[in-house]
Amino acid sequence: MNEQALVKASVIEIFNKNGYSDPARMTQRDFDYIGEQLAQKSGILISGTTIKRLAYGEFTRLPQVATLNAIANYYDYKTWQDFKAGKIDEGPAKESAKEPERRFNIKYWSVPVVIIILGSFYFFHSTKGTLKNAEKASFSFRKNTPNDIPNSVVFSYNIDEVQADSFFIQQSWNENRKRRIYKKTYTLTDIYYEPGYHIAKLIANDAVIKTADVSIPTDRWFFYAIDNIANYTTQYIKVDTFNNNGSLGLRIQQLQENNIEVSKDKRYHYVYFPSQMDIPGDNFRYKTRVRMQEVRNSLCPYIEIELYCQRSFMNMRCTTKGCAHEAFVAFGEQLKKGSDNDLLPITFDVNQWTDIEITVKNKVAVVKINGKEVFSTRYTTDTKYLAGLGYISNGLCEVDKVELYSLDGKAMYKNEF
Repeated sequence: MNEQALVKASVIEIFNKNGYSDPARMTQRDFDYIGEQLAQKSGILISGTTIKRLAYGEFTRLPQVATLNAIANYYDYKTWQDFKAGKIDEGPAKESAKEPERRFNIKYWSVPVVIIILGSFYFFHSTKGTLKNAEKASFSFRKNTPNDIPNSVVFSYNIDEVQADSFFIQQSWNENRKRRIYKKTYTLTDIYYEPGYHIAKLIANDAVIKTADVSIPTDRWFFYAIDNIANYTTQYIKVDTFNNNGSLGLRIQQLQENNIEVSKDKRYHYVYFPSQMDIPGDNFRYKTRVRMQEVRNSLCPYIEIELYCQRSFMNMRCTTKGCAHEAFVAFGEQLKKGSDNDLLPITFDVNQWTDIEITVKNKVAVVKINGKEVFSTRYTTDTKYLAGLGYISNGLCEVDKVELYSLDGKAMYKNEF
């Protein structure tokens, strides 16, 4: 196995370890999630685009040393050289026995040819794509308005002393919100269209060299629809009231009043982000009672419950029993997908009222549905504090109750509606 093949195989194996058996079915957010897992073990942040390219073998030269080391660190090796030493040596002898005619002997080459080839090899591997002085970069921001949505944010940066081929600022996990920047310029103004806790990234080549935590809270329930997850077009749903028959929810008429095309397949988001974050993401209790109303006929209706954290995320998609392959559960680095795991226990009739309880104690998560334990896992990611909560569905959720407490009794949110 040559070195390029080893890179690809190692990345695919990381996907498998995180519950992704088919890279072709992965979304950009999935690739970004793998980047976060690499960062957890190595301290080296790698963009989801780079990881995707490595998985598909879309590279003609080896990645940067930092990227290679991050992969090696994931497997508990100190450096890429240490990692490949035990891997590449497994096959060369066999290859030599099979195809000796394909091997060339450098002693038959002329000296000028050798010099040119070695010189070109050194040039392309030592200069193109190199990254140096990353620690000398600076990166900060300020919000032009307190917590309005949308919100203009002014990023200040200095990359003059950093050696790299290209630079970008990316708002958060969504690579569609990435802007290119250049040396000798120091300010970029960008717009956040969604509330939440965002981690902005300063990127050199394909490596994240600085981050900034951008919090845009709502202190109220905020509603929006997404028409196309690839283009991530956000449509706000502005309403005078969100009380639907005594529950938190919206009506189809309210969607139409906001010019939402209900005939299209959309994801409807109800989110709440407080200004104050003091509930630890590794020790809390969450209870809710929820159901959904279909907006259009869907083969697999679902309800997603998301607990947003300053780092990583906690997310659970519940759907009908016949669509169990579409379900998933995520806590920190632990991602279980219905396509690779038996998640039938978390499925139910999403059109009927259902009680869901999530308890996390010292990074051990337990999920109960209608009082019965249906899932548990242990994770290692440091999630820091809870930053918000949300309900996401391909229909309209109705929420009858929400309670979110720290284990010592401090309330982040409570409402019986």
